Amino acid sequence: MQITFSDGNDDAGPRQGPIVVGWLRTSDRAGILYDPPERVSFRQTNRGHAKSAARCPAVIQLESRYFLIRCPFDLHLGFKRDDKGQAVLVNRAGAGSAVRPKKLAEALTLVAEAEWRYPDRPTVQLSLPYVFIADEPVWITQLDAFAHYRRQPLPGTIFGGRFPVNLWPRPLMWAFEWHEPEKDIILKRGDPLFYVQFEGYGPDRPVQVVEAERTPELSAYMEMIGGVVGYVNQTFGLFRQAEAVRPAKLLKPKGEG
Repeated sequence: MQITFSDGNDDAGPRQGPIVVGWLRTSDRAGILYDPPERVSFRQTNRGHAKSAARCPAVIQLESRYFLIRCPFDLHLGFKRDDKGQAVLVNRAGAGSAVRPKKLAEALTLVAEAEWRYPDRPTVQLSLPYVFIADEPVWITQLDAFAHYRRQPLPGTIFGGRFPVNLWPRPLMWAFEWHEPEKDIILKRGDPLFYVQFEGYGPDRPVQVVEAERTPELSAYMEMIGGVVGYVNQTFGLFRQAEAVRPAKLLKPKGEG
């Protein structure tokens, strides 16, 4: 299904300047744990040779269009089945865990087994407070942190996703499909969790990500679209309704008067 949206400037010609995307946290609670998105850039690399990959325009263009989200706290998770055969998530760190069990349970979810894509691959979700917003048509793609090397590979793959942040500003999550549940998931605070990429009108326009205000208008709009996944299966079918009630401007950079 092809979906296109009007930005209200069809007669204004091609857009100029950077694609501006705002990011914010849904809550300030424990916000210091959730680092700002970082542009993917490997600056401390060999640039002395004219043919170095670090100086290749194609490489620089690619890296500049991805933004990194880091893991907010240490995780050491195992999987097992209890005496009734039910799937159970195990905190391997036990009493030595830096995260209290109650807080871990609030952030982490083992998806109901009936909803797994494959019967032998559990799905784990880590809820995050990151929200992205734009005032022109912009699509976000969430994908694995493929350019960051892991000395200890994760025993599975992340669920990616793609949706328009101008119409659907919702909190992101890290969803993991556990291909080898006999192996633990080990992540340290600060480890790369995933990348996000943004696409808008004009492939040559750079992307600028700025911290945004959690304005009353944005909060009200997010409340209007929040939680609908629990009532319908195809949320993409609601984009037209969302566009009809969306205020003209939702992105206000933090500190802007």
